[in-house]
Parts: sequence; structure tokens; C-alpha cells
Amino acid sequence: MKTVSDIMTPAPIVVEVPGSRSDAINTMVRNTLTGLPVVRSSDGKLMGIVSRRDIFRKFDEEQLSLIMKRDCVTTSPDATVREVARVFAEKRFHRLPVVEGGKLVGIVTPTDVLKEVRGMKTAMTAEDVINTTCVTVWEGDPLTYAVSAMRISDVAAVPVLDSHGTLNGILTDRDLFSDQLSDAEAAKRLGISDPKLVGMRNVIPLFYTVTNNYFENDKVVKDYMISNPVTVFKKTALNEVARLMVANDFGQVPVHGTKDELVGMIYDVDVLRAIVGAVD
Repeated sequence: MKTVSDIMTPAPIVVEVPGSRSDAINTMVRNTLTGLPVVRSSDGKLMGIVSRRDIFRKFDEEQLSLIMKRDCVTTSPDATVREVARVFAEKRFHRLPVVEGGKLVGIVTPTDVLKEVRGMKTAMTAEDVINTTCVTVWEGDPLTYAVSAMRISDVAAVPVLDSHGTLNGILTDRDLFSDQLSDAEAAKRLGISDPKLVGMRNVIPLFYTVTNNYFENDKVVKDYMISNPVTVFKKTALNEVARLMVANDFGQVPVHGTKDELVGMIYDVDVLRAIVGAVD
């Protein structure tokens, strides 16, 4: 079986402490990343991990050391793919620093492992590994409600239903962020210093729910959702789900039942159960 050294990204992009929230945001935007290892500037020692969600949850904090996750789980270059798949599936996080001799040498993500799943033979299907409560919204819900529901439920995406309860779209944090940085003043408030970066996606999608001054009252979920989303059936094999996720850069996909009804959402970390086995 392959090891972490075979699939990891070596010499990953990092942010340093001492540092600020703006340092992390600018680095994420420039490199289209959703999270970063945090290292100590004096010696490069790994100090933690920071993600866009960490920043969102503690948006009142400016110091990076108060925002990041400390004592993060790490792995080694010689760990097996099966071992890191188990960590992702059980802990449900999305980046695992690779450390050797006390130094950060790489990072591995669920997508790296999904690339291994897509080529394997497995009898496991989507319904075998769905592992979270599916939070849904109605296409006519105010966007402020949907954003709050996503934040409280700690999910990055929600299926959108029409008035008949039929899946009509999907709303993701990327969709929410797609036009929020078109405003240069908003970007400045967010901490993005380079005007050329205005319009970039995928940084702090829920920023304006903290400041409570962006979404207009007449904006509804339908205005932001992706219509007719890619879906899988509950009997779809996990290697096929992995193939779809890697090909489309999806972190999650809605799951249909035999009567085309929505039965849940499957996430990238769930698909990794193809390697480690079904949910305990």
C-alpha cells in the first residue's frame, strides 16, 4: 500500500506566528487554499492549523495564535494511506500536516486519498457511509436564514428543496462567497490588502454573517444556489463517488434513493471509508 510520502504535497504553503488574521486570509486568497499549517517564525516548528472556518468562528480575534487550532493531529511520511484515511474519516477534518524529525515536510488532504479510492474495487456504496444529519433549506428561504443554519449546523453545503420537497439545487459556502469580494471596501475590511485579489473565491464565505450588513432582505437561497446539482444514488459505488468528487472538485454530493428522493449528503471524508471499512 502507498504511504503518505507518495501522495502528500511536499513543502506546503504556511503562515507564521507571530501573525495576524489578515496574514492568513491573504495567504489563502493568493493560493486559493481553505486552510494552512501555522509555523513558528523563529525555527519553523509546527504550531497548529488555521482554516477559513476557524477565522469565521473567531472573527473578533486578530492574533493568529488565538484563532488557530493548537496541538493538531499530525502524521509521518511513512504512514500508510489506510492510516490517514482512518484519521480523516473519524476526525472529519480536511488537512493533516506531515512531520518528520520535528519539522513540517508536507500536508495531505482527503482529496489526495480520494484519488486512491477512485481506482480501487469496492462493494461499498454511498448508503453504507452516510454519517451526518442532512440539513436542508427551501429555495425561498431568506439567505440570512440559510447562512445562519449552515453556521449553526457547521456544514459547508446544504441541499435546496422546492415547494414540493424535491431537490432543486445546492448551496455551498463557495456560492455564498462568489460575489462578496466584488466590493473593494468589503475586501479591505476582510483584510485582503491586494486590490488584484478582489473577486477571488473560497476564503471566508460567511464573513458578512458576522458583520450583519451584507445580505439584502430580498435575497433568497434561489438567488445563490447551483441548480440541478450533480448527485449520486445510494447504491452508487464509493469508487465512482470518489471519481466524481475528484473530477469536479466537490467536497460533498447529494444522495438520492430508489424513488429519486433525497436521502442525505455524502462528504469526501465519508468516501474514505472505502479504504478503512464501514462506519462503526
